[in-house]
Amino acid sequence: MEWTTHRGADSRAFHDSEGLRTVLTRLQADGGLGWRTDPEASELMRYAAKRYAALAHRHGLDPWEAAAAAYDAMRAPSALRADDPWAIVTRAVQVTCIAEERAQGLLCSVHQARRRKISGYHDAERFSDREHPLPEYHPAFRTESADPHTDASPRPEVEPAVEDAIMLFTLLGWESDRARSCVEYICSRLADSQSRPSAFESLRRDYSARAHLDVPQRAWMSMLRALLGNCDPLQAHTAASRGILLRLLIGEPLRTLLRDDDLVSDIAANAPGVRV
Repeated sequence: MEWTTHRGADSRAFHDSEGLRTVLTRLQADGGLGWRTDPEASELMRYAAKRYAALAHRHGLDPWEAAAAAYDAMRAPSALRADDPWAIVTRAVQVTCIAEERAQGLLCSVHQARRRKISGYHDAERFSDREHPLPEYHPAFRTESADPHTDASPRPEVEPAVEDAIMLFTLLGWESDRARSCVEYICSRLADSQSRPSAFESLRRDYSARAHLDVPQRAWMSMLRALLGNCDPLQAHTAASRGILLRLLIGEPLRTLLRDDDLVSDIAANAPGVRV
């Protein structure tokens, strides 16, 4: 691939970590307006694509896909606070490239490929590609006949509840895309956890996810409290322990949640971008 850079690009300050910190500070000022207007932003992304080209090729990706992952990492506040910003960006690009490669092999989304439960599976393969085809009597082809006399317990409508939760955060000041990414991520971690309190504690300490989703600490904690409820064992049998997800699943409509003044004020006051 032929790389095009402006004259003198090799002397750019962002080639070292402290220089990168300085450039990112300028680009992220005024709400990130510099990413659109500063000419050095284009130079930085060209350099990132060149820097991570080998890593991208190792995982079967285009260098600009690695550059896009670097862009996401650079916009996270953790990149500015890190002792070595380039190290943080490099690790984020590596994790994203691995997830992209696994997603292609598993035929699933990158978000699902990041989950430990999903990434443990082997890549999808066609039966026709096997050197030794599976015989018809293999257990994988056997199914148990359903008992017509057994009444299956009804499953709660999870997807509508998740959509209503996303709508609630959107109405109270969250950007639609950010609200969706955060709520879906929390729900996926909740599904993989043994209990709601363990999910809350794990998510509370999930700094890498918060950095990847670019959510401030106060907004992240507000969303966890709202979605999962108060996980204090002393509050287990009180109304405070019921989060948005549980309330929606047991049939409370969205309009009822919007009448909950404490819930609404907490979400609105801690939405990303709202100054306290």
